[in-house]
Amino acid sequence: MSKSRHVFFLSDRTGITAETLGNGLLTQFDGIDFIKATKPFINTPEKAQAMVEYIGHVAEDSGVRPLVFSTTVSDEIRTILRGANGFFLDLFDTFVPSLETELGAESTHAAGRAHGVSDPMRYSNRIEAMNFALEHDDGQSTKRLDAADLILVGPSRVGKTPASLYLALQHGVFAMNFPLTEDDLEMMQLPKSLRGHEHKLFGLTNDADRLHQIRTERRPGSRYASLNQCSYELRAAEQLYRKFNVPFVNSANMSIEEMATLAMQEKNIRRHSF
Repeated sequence: MSKSRHVFFLSDRTGITAETLGNGLLTQFDGIDFIKATKPFINTPEKAQAMVEYIGHVAEDSGVRPLVFSTTVSDEIRTILRGANGFFLDLFDTFVPSLETELGAESTHAAGRAHGVSDPMRYSNRIEAMNFALEHDDGQSTKRLDAADLILVGPSRVGKTPASLYLALQHGVFAMNFPLTEDDLEMMQLPKSLRGHEHKLFGLTNDADRLHQIRTERRPGSRYASLNQCSYELRAAEQLYRKFNVPFVNSANMSIEEMATLAMQEKNIRRHSF
């Protein structure tokens, strides 16, 4: 078996659904180097044919046919793409016919429903949540703490910002994040502005070696990035979480999606964007 394989995520819209489907399946296979490419907005026969030719060139050059994950709604475009020299998997081919049979109804074949703006109110909520996350990133504002669904806390560079942005964009959750400073950790106290909001807190930590690596990329040779400093801050943060009964997770080997889901589950926060 080849140790590398080209993978294409094809869509007539953004490609997010194809990526989610494909990457979820590919995580089950270790030892293979997947060379991934997302090709969105394949929404005309001409674009589809050009994509088929390109996949054919990749197959010829690599000596093995690529994997192709598709979420194109158009039957015409999907038929063209299916002719590519690749292992073709399509979400609509796989699931829509069975659903049509079960529901006794035909699908609309409307592109963009998964990530579109078919519900303006929910879309607007996601935009508001994103603005909230940006405004309150890294504790830069505490004006609207009462509006927060969730407050992520932790030492610098443990994943607070990407998790809060993901929660906002993907689920419409009003999430803010707040750093635990060295003073907070030495005094073993939560930042004053967060007191009274303990029920909204969710903590993040990391492995010392991993945090050392991340901080070194940002500030090489600094005390901030030293392994001793990283180890101290992480130990103190966990002590602080336990002192104030703040649930927390280690983000070292966890995806943003997993962190966000655990935080929502722990705080019983429902998804607003679906």
